[in-house]
Amino acid sequence: MTFHLAGINNQNFLMRDEETGTFWQQISGAAVSGPLKGKKLVLVHSDELTLQLWKTEQPAGTVVKDAALYTAEYARKDWDVQMAKAPTVIRYAQAGMTQRTIVMGIRAFGTSRAYPYDLLLAEKLVKDRLGGVPIVIVVGPDGQSVRAFRAAVPGSSAEPDFYRMSDSGAMMMDDATGSRWNFQGCAVEGKALGACLTRVDIIKDYWFDWRHYNADTSVFARGQPPH
Repeated sequence: MTFHLAGINNQNFLMRDEETGTFWQQISGAAVSGPLKGKKLVLVHSDELTLQLWKTEQPAGTVVKDAALYTAEYARKDWDVQMAKAPTVIRYAQAGMTQRTIVMGIRAFGTSRAYPYDLLLAEKLVKDRLGGVPIVIVVGPDGQSVRAFRAAVPGSSAEPDFYRMSDSGAMMMDDATGSRWNFQGCAVEGKALGACLTRVDIIKDYWFDWRHYNADTSVFARGQPPH
């Protein structure tokens, strides 16, 4: 299918496919109007990383080249700074948050939760439970990139606890096997050497947008019990 920008719905990208004329929402991949209404696109896993970190993981990777014909229409380099000041069409009150507070959102295991981005950067590693499933969220060696994993060591029945590390080759260690894990979620040392944790999809978004499309979301805060 071929998709094109069709407009903005509550400040979230809306696209339309040429083949059926169906309209699709960016954040959810759901068809919201047209012949395929009710269908949903399959999410392809992606990361939001700094270029420097991505190049260390994918040294042979390539970067999409600017289209010279449309360079003048591209967003300015300070787009995020300007957008932080922009008003929103919809608003959701939440203690300690503005409408454009950046959150890392997770929808998994039958529930959804927003994690304030600045809190994650300060904590470096956050342990939580979603729908009863233990997860761990860790900040990368660049101090900006974030990934989430199921907190379960492959091949081990024990529920591990993960602790932050800051050496060059590992970002965290688990207390069940004593293994050290890198930012890709793979054990680089210890009993679990070679095993990799299961990724949990996480998306970077503004609070108002995440809340609008995840009405049942909770918000993570320091010191609160996981659930």
